[in-house]
This record gives sequence, structure tokens and C-alpha cells, in this order.
Amino acid sequence: MDINEASKFFKNLITETEDRSEEKIYKKFVNILSQLENRDLSEEQLDGIQNKLDDVSIDVKREERKKYFKGKLSEFCSYIRKELSLLSSEHYMTIGMSIGMCLGMSVGMIFGVVFGANTDQSKSLVYGMSFGMPIGMSIGLAIGAAMDLKAKKEGRVLDTKLDYLKK
Repeated sequence: MDINEASKFFKNLITETEDRSEEKIYKKFVNILSQLENRDLSEEQLDGIQNKLDDVSIDVKREERKKYFKGKLSEFCSYIRKELSLLSSEHYMTIGMSIGMCLGMSVGMIFGVVFGANTDQSKSLVYGMSFGMPIGMSIGLAIGAAMDLKAKKEGRVLDTKLDYLKK
């Protein structure tokens, strides 16, 4: 199944379903496929995408569709991330913010212990964490945003926020 056929198939499933969460899965598939269709991909990459789409079974029972296509979307996004080196928007920023918060809190605790040795120990830890976490988060956010900008300039970003790509 090529990208156009798969896109039509999932658009058809969107009209058939009444379940909102199932509809979101199909819309994510359509969104990814339309963005891939607009990219300048090599024949080898297109063949890989078509092989991945061929793995998607069309004959799935109505009751099992949501679970099945959610798994296939996850597999497809994993393939896109690994083989095509494409990322979701704000990928690095999310990771940088998380790591920055953790490191900032840790460094804040250390400073709280070291500089709060002459005062109440529990308050110094709280103050250290309180100041360290937002500072670390800000630094991680800035580094992540810079890396996202670089990836976008390289054309490696899909213009959508997808949780499935982060797996």
C-alpha cells in the first residue's frame, strides 16, 4: 500500500468511527502520511515506507481496530524516527526541559546543603531545590530549543506534536 492509498484508507476510517480516541489515531496517521507525501524522499525511503504500510492489515475486526492501529501507529512512528531520522516538533525541547529540571534540582540540593550548613538544614534544601529547578529547566529548555531549531533547519522535523514519535 502506498502513501496515497493508506491516507485514503485512514480518512475512510475517520468517517466510519464514532470513538473520539480512535479517530485521533487515524488523524495522526493521516497527518504523518500527508507530511511524508510532501517531503522529497528517495526511492529507497519510499520503498521502506510502503513496506511498513504493507504490514498494516486492512481486515481488522471493528472491536479490535483501536488497539491494533494504535500499535501500528507506534511501530510506524518508531520506523520514521529510526530509519528516516525524523523527529516530532519540540522533541529536544521536551527532553532538555526534563533533564534540566532533574539536574537543576540536584545541583540546587547540593548548593542548599553546602551553603546552608549554618542554618536550618531542611529549609536550605527546599530553597536550593526551589531555585535550582527553574534555573535548570530554563537552561534545558534553551538548549533543547536550539537543538530543535537546528533539526528544523536540517529538515528533520515533522510539523506536528506526536507522542508516538517519542517512544
